[in-house]
Amino acid sequence: MSILATNKVRLLVQGITGNEGLFHTQQMMAYNTNVVAGVSPGKGGDWVLDGKVPVFDTVKNAVEVTGANASVIFVPARYTADAIFEAVDGGMELVVCITEGVPVLDMMRVKEYLKGKTTRLIGPNCPGILTPGEVKIGIIPGNISLPGNIGVISRSGTLTYEVLYSLYKEKRGVSTCVGIGGDPVKGMNFVDVLELFEADAKTDAVVMIGEIGGNDEEMAAEFISRQMTKPVAAFIAGISAPPGKRMGHAGAIVEGGSGSAESKIEKLKSNGVKLADYPEQIATLI
Repeated sequence: MSILATNKVRLLVQGITGNEGLFHTQQMMAYNTNVVAGVSPGKGGDWVLDGKVPVFDTVKNAVEVTGANASVIFVPARYTADAIFEAVDGGMELVVCITEGVPVLDMMRVKEYLKGKTTRLIGPNCPGILTPGEVKIGIIPGNISLPGNIGVISRSGTLTYEVLYSLYKEKRGVSTCVGIGGDPVKGMNFVDVLELFEADAKTDAVVMIGEIGGNDEEMAAEFISRQMTKPVAAFIAGISAPPGKRMGHAGAIVEGGSGSAESKIEKLKSNGVKLADYPEQIATLI
C-alpha cells in the first residue's frame, strides 16, 4: 500500500514549460503517473508533450478544468514560495517541491502559512515520492525499485537511489519512498512520515536515511522509541565530515556537538534502531 500518493492522483506540474519541468513530466508520465495539467504564467492555452498536457496560467484555473489534487513544483527558487502559496490556495492535498536553493526566510513564511491548512508539503530540495508500480511524483528513478512492504524516508536524494537499488538487488520491495529534502526549513519531516508508515497496514518495516545537521533524526529516534511498533533501520551520512565544515545540503550544519553523525547514531541506537555502516548494508539489516 502507498502513503501520500496513489495511482488515483491527478497531478499538475508548476513550471512545466521549463527544461526540468518538461523533462521530468515526461518521465512521470512514462511511469503512468496521471499528469492532468501544467501551470506556467503567460503560457495558458498551450499544450505540451505532443498535445497530451494542457497548460494554464494559474493553479486555480487548472483545478477548475482538470480536478487536479496534487502539485509538483519545478519553478526557479525565487518564485518557489509564491508557487507553494498558490498551490495551497488552489486546494492541493499534496505539494512536492523539487526546487533547491529556496531562501530560508521564504520557507519560514511558507511554514507559517501552512499552519491550520490540510495541504501536505514535501520539500523543497527533495527528490519527491515513489510508490513502486503505481506512481512517481518528482525525480526518483522508477526502475530501481520493486513494489513491497518496506517504507523508505530520506533527507538525501542520491543516497535514496543507492538504498533503493540495494533493496532492488536483494528483491526487497518498497511500499512508498519519500524524499523529504535536506533544507533546514521544509515541509514534512521524519516524524510526520514515520507516523504514516506506522499507520499503514501494508508497510512492515521502515528504512530511514539521515545525515549530519539539525535534530530531525534525534526527534525521530524519540518517536520510534515511544510509538513505532515496526522495525526501523537507518543509515546516517557524514561520519567522516571534517568538524566545523558544512557538507552537502543547506541543512547539514553542525553546531557544537549537536547535529553530528555520532550524536545521531548514538541516539538512534539507544532507541532500538539498527544502524548500517554503509548504504548497501541496509538490505541485510531490515
